[in-house]
Amino acid sequence: MSKVVEFYGYSAKSDKLDWNAIVKAQLCPFRNRVCTKIRKSSPDVSIGTCTVKYGKTNGGVIICPFRLLERQQIFFDCLQLLQLHVPGNELHVIPEVAIPGGNVDYFLVSATTERRVVDFVGIELQTLDTTGTLWPERQKLLEELNISHKSLPHKNFGMNWKMTAKTILVQLHHKIETFENLNRHLVLVIQDCLLDYMKKEFDFSRISDNARLGDSMQFHVYSLSKRKDKYILKLNHRYSTDSNGLSTLLGLHANPNIDFDTIASLLEEKLTDDTLLHF
Repeated sequence: MSKVVEFYGYSAKSDKLDWNAIVKAQLCPFRNRVCTKIRKSSPDVSIGTCTVKYGKTNGGVIICPFRLLERQQIFFDCLQLLQLHVPGNELHVIPEVAIPGGNVDYFLVSATTERRVVDFVGIELQTLDTTGTLWPERQKLLEELNISHKSLPHKNFGMNWKMTAKTILVQLHHKIETFENLNRHLVLVIQDCLLDYMKKEFDFSRISDNARLGDSMQFHVYSLSKRKDKYILKLNHRYSTDSNGLSTLLGLHANPNIDFDTIASLLEEKLTDDTLLHF
């Protein structure tokens, strides 16, 4: 049996879907565009695998960060961190903004109707990186769904827990001082199984189990919950810390000397009707 749990955003076990149409369209429902995960040897065919069964993890392990965009819930869960937001302001979601320390996946922005930035929150997404190839598991699923495909010899895949965790924590270490200097928040959105691994491998003694609004670094931890014939994201827990709480992690310090107006100018250039957060 294939280890694919979610395929093109849908539960791979659902028998109520037109799978032939879904596979032909190759559409990612979380971004409303064609899935961008492809094989180098078959660039015209996307992998389409969002979540896989691995080990003893409940529900499955999310391997595509775009899977975390479901219903845009992760952005709504950050609204309380926009401390200067007032009713009447617009809410925007801006992807891929460069700051000292590297790019930030998304900014949730509160702006006036004149498109002047009032407040913002940085949001990083992290899912598990895999080792090996998932393509045979994808092809096995197509066989189970009775969809024409090219069969391949079975190959194993694994989860790169150590490198995934170390990479994102070092990146946070690079960026957090910038946000702390601005008195703004940076949020890491991750799945519960990855957070559990981090807690075993890293020193979490200075991480607050109950998220504090005064901490610049916030951890939003999600699980996958089954609802009828599909999976949904559920915010399970929130943790927080500051730059000192991340200081035990290895990494170079980025220059935090950047003011609010500098980042606000970068964001205002990107504000459009398309970036509005839709309810």
